[in-house]
Amino acid sequence: MSPPADSRAPRSPMREAWSRLGRNRGALAALAVLAVLFGGALLAPWITRHDPAAMDVLVRLQRPSLAHWLGTDNFGRDIFSRIVYAGRISLIIGFVAVGIGAVWGGAAGAVCGYYGGKLDDGVMRLMDILLSVPQIILAMAIVGVLGASLFNLMVAVGISVLPRYARLMRASAMSLRGVEFVEAARAVGKSDLRIILEDIIPNCLAPLIVLSTLGVAQAILSAATLSFLGLGIQPPTPEWGAMLSDGRQFLRHAPHITIFPGVAIAVVVMALNLLGDGLRDALDPKLRE
Repeated sequence: MSPPADSRAPRSPMREAWSRLGRNRGALAALAVLAVLFGGALLAPWITRHDPAAMDVLVRLQRPSLAHWLGTDNFGRDIFSRIVYAGRISLIIGFVAVGIGAVWGGAAGAVCGYYGGKLDDGVMRLMDILLSVPQIILAMAIVGVLGASLFNLMVAVGISVLPRYARLMRASAMSLRGVEFVEAARAVGKSDLRIILEDIIPNCLAPLIVLSTLGVAQAILSAATLSFLGLGIQPPTPEWGAMLSDGRQFLRHAPHITIFPGVAIAVVVMALNLLGDGLRDALDPKLRE
């Protein structure tokens, strides 16, 4: 005889979150778009027919055709190949930059929120100074000092978003440092480092994951903006922002040079934002029954 329905063990919070995410059509569509992007980035050599850096002035400024699915740019380079390969660069920049901000900012916020006092005041005042400068201006200043390169671009974008993660983690840590399980950990002799790593940070990951998902979209936009201004990825490496910059002078006669990279940026950023919204709804404890 099967047990009554109300006697079944409740699902774990993680399974409940996945169930909520699976019922969100926007998040599922975003996951499908991102899966296509990741697949294209991984399989770029096999799904493109042209070298993204190969120039052919005989076919420059051609509109989309069977030979060049999205047309060619002002140097005769295949736009489809360049967009696919640029997806690799954008994903690397987005995830590495957010990783820098989330790891270092999250660690600083967790330590400040747990200890408080003068350490908290000093670090948070530094974060306030960084927050007072617009993110793109701060990134431009860092790239201007370090120089334009892929590594420096990732560092610049990562530093520019770091204060957001620090303040989020600090607020979460401050709300947890006085709860019963943290007090119990202190009572059994756990060190402060172990409490932060094993008790504080794991219980602060849900909002950090949501912010990181949204942060990847913002990092991709920031990197595209810097490249559009000539402070990011340098030619001939394909990058969506740089492709927009190259095509702006041909908007009247060959608008496809700018349209397709712009569409790629818009679709990826929209997908990441939809996924972030879906994760927020799935992980928000106020929405659990």
